[in-house]
Amino acid sequence: MGGSGSKGKGYWPFSGSSGGDEAAKECGEQALGTLRSFRNATPFVFTRRSSMFFDEDGDLAHEFYEETVVTKNGRKKTKLKRIQKNLIPQGIIHLDHPCLHVDFPVIICEV
Repeated sequence: MGGSGSKGKGYWPFSGSSGGDEAAKECGEQALGTLRSFRNATPFVFTRRSSMFFDEDGDLAHEFYEETVVTKNGRKKTKLKRIQKNLIPQGIIHLDHPCLHVDFPVIICEV
């Protein structure tokens, strides 16, 4: 879980003038990072990639299964087989409420 952080070091606009962790180690204190030449950068996330798929019938779900009948030793047994072909990803969806980005360097707490 939580694998959606940025991979590039020092690229994210919330980091300070140097790249990320080095500034925190040198100063020994937490500070709000300044925006570097990114005028439209915001700590909020308004869209995200959906994890749901459409099947051939137009149904929307995370996973699709098909019931199959397996004959073994003369006995019929039903199994669920996961369908992974002919699925179309839902794509980018807009969030109802904006969220903070994973890499936002400030701890927010109620005082």
